[in-house]
Amino acid sequence: MTIKGTFRIAGEITNVLIDGNNIIFMDSSGMINTINGIRLDYEGSIKENPDLKGDDDWKEKTIERFKKKVKSIEGDMEKIKYVKDELTKFGYDALYYQRNGHREKKFE
Repeated sequence: MTIKGTFRIAGEITNVLIDGNNIIFMDSSGMINTINGIRLDYEGSIKENPDLKGDDDWKEKTIERFKKKVKSIEGDMEKIKYVKDELTKFGYDALYYQRNGHREKKFE
């Protein structure tokens, strides 16, 4: 089952597609990125991972921790909820999610 989440950061819309352990990020222009291409807020990242303060590789380490956690979660709906919670911490606004082409629903 594929689930799409729609998020906003600084006026940009990002869609997150989850299909099993595959996570794809797509911007409003349709450009597809891996998780390495997302925008992360330094302050939000350090708030969640205080041990990375002052580390030059904070973004890469934050992303690796994110990937590892997502792979450990069972079920696509649980994964999109985790992605929502995490991206919200890093400055994203959670807007909608959509399961297998059904109508979009607002995140709770």
